[in-house]
Amino acid sequence: MAHTYQGKVMWSHLDPNGHMRHSAYADFAAQARIAILDELGLDITVFHTQHIGPILFREETVYLREVSINETLTVTTVLTKSRPNGSRWSIRHEIFKADGVKAAVLNVDGAWLDTQKRKLTVLPEHLATQFAHLPHSTDYEELPG
Repeated sequence: MAHTYQGKVMWSHLDPNGHMRHSAYADFAAQARIAILDELGLDITVFHTQHIGPILFREETVYLREVSINETLTVTTVLTKSRPNGSRWSIRHEIFKADGVKAAVLNVDGAWLDTQKRKLTVLPEHLATQFAHLPHSTDYEELPG
């Protein structure tokens, strides 16, 4: 089952046409990712202590419906691909309006960055085990490596 995050569309999320701006969709998805990582014990304090942070290589958004001010959105998060050690991964977010209509789908590909060396890294084993508890999509694919 997918993890869910809820948030309300604010004035600052709108474009000049009164619709949610494209980058606000990405902001909702990013907050949903941070929320589930936090629930799994991969919070900002752990990232700072371990000198590790998530990094994105690709972010794709498919817009399906308009979203406007004061709407409550639900964002689902599922892991769609991952290496066994969690070093590379893909996550899908679906954004739903309060009436259940899907407004957007966001797919991201990412990895972990050593914030001191500024190079890609792997999570320590205990954190990789926690990361593996992300809900998996029905079409989940294990990546080689």
